[in-house]
Amino acid sequence: MKASLIISVYDNIPFLRAVLDSLRWQTEQDFEVIISEDAEHDEMARFVSEYPFRQPMQHLTQPDTGWRKELALNRAVEAARADWLIFVDGDCVLHPRFVEMHLRYAAPDVVLAGKRLRLSKAISERLLSGDIDARQMPAIVRRSLLMGGNGLRHIEEGFFLSPDTFPGRFVSGRKNHSITGCNMSLSREALRRINGFDEDYVRPAIGEDVDLVWRLRGVGVEKRSLRNLAVQYHLWHPASWTDQSENQALMHQRQAANQYICKNGIKKL
Repeated sequence: MKASLIISVYDNIPFLRAVLDSLRWQTEQDFEVIISEDAEHDEMARFVSEYPFRQPMQHLTQPDTGWRKELALNRAVEAARADWLIFVDGDCVLHPRFVEMHLRYAAPDVVLAGKRLRLSKAISERLLSGDIDARQMPAIVRRSLLMGGNGLRHIEEGFFLSPDTFPGRFVSGRKNHSITGCNMSLSREALRRINGFDEDYVRPAIGEDVDLVWRLRGVGVEKRSLRNLAVQYHLWHPASWTDQSENQALMHQRQAANQYICKNGIKKL
């Protein structure tokens, strides 16, 4: 297999179904799927066991004792059967060329970073109901732009620009000053250089992306943008944003000490 696609989930089965349904349209099919569940819910296990996967699949679970996404991700990294790891979340539907683009630009000393378009509630409901699928999303995004956005946020991130065309070569891959854990990829060897994800982060955000990137940079792994290449459609849901001050304080401590290799990661140092 060329890649392991690691999908982080908690308990939203309809969203996961929409994400998995988008995999059937991928132009690159040589990958495995790892459902990385930060819990062990019976309903999720039943759904995963019955879903008609086309790729090899692993479903990893752990006791639901609060936010432990970093632990779940480290376990997925170690379980992966491919060296190139693509990380997405269970609320992000994938453009048909998503996996292809992550593999096209794979390299030993880079972490690839894409963006996501935030969908409206109405379009999300159509995806969830099966009224539309990932193949139709490019046309829907174009029509929404002509309608003034149609409730989409960051609509500029929803346009796929093929690198094999002049406009694509000119515009695609534009700089990406941040990274999101729901749209990134890198080699397992690069992750092992920093001992994986830091499990000391027990709140959402920063631990699975921002912290990871500065530690990777410290060991010679540079970020490369996949904006308008690896396109995602983020399903609408009520905001669940939390205070990041605790995670920011922890990251600042790590940075002050130049601690690129975390102690509470894949290995317990």
